[in-house]
Amino acid sequence: MKSAFAILALMSLLASPALSADPAPSGKTESAVIGGGCFWCVEAQYKMLKGVQKVVSGYAGGTVDNPTYKQVCNGDTGHAEVIRIDYDPDIITFKDIIDLFWLAHDPTTLNRQGNDEGTQYRSTIMYSSEEQKKIAEASMAEAQKEIQGRIVTEIVALKKFYPAEDYHQDYFANNPYQGYCRVVVSPKVAKFKKKLEEKAKLKAEAK
Repeated sequence: MKSAFAILALMSLLASPALSADPAPSGKTESAVIGGGCFWCVEAQYKMLKGVQKVVSGYAGGTVDNPTYKQVCNGDTGHAEVIRIDYDPDIITFKDIIDLFWLAHDPTTLNRQGNDEGTQYRSTIMYSSEEQKKIAEASMAEAQKEIQGRIVTEIVALKKFYPAEDYHQDYFANNPYQGYCRVVVSPKVAKFKKKLEEKAKLKAEAK
């Protein structure tokens, strides 16, 4: 049985000394912007991966310049909570990032993730080139073959990314015992890693 995702290869991207030594950086940097609900969750998930140099939580997709967290939460700006992933393309590719995106959240719930509801929590991939757009569309088509329910993720051109306030950056790492982090972020991070491990095991057994 052939999986739609190259999960076995993606497993090697988990930044864990127990799996393998970190590959040497190439000095190259590319960026991807995605949103899958609260940016505290998605940031923590992608910071786990080898080749990811930096993850910045922020806002994009709306009409208000330099939005604040309060404005975005009010739903008046059109912005989504997103993350910008700066990565080394020789270690992790844009396709890897998007293939993992479908495991990191539920792409079938419109403007909602769990109890977080509103357009700011929409599932979104914001591309910065035609190549990124094609990769995202192809990945979504493959994911739809395995995911029950219709994927509602928007794939749109990135207009401008606005970094969120400083206290949002590295939020889970800096606030592991905060209520939302304990109840929502920590389980989502653990579930993300578990999904990768389970997919890898199934793929290996199918060979």
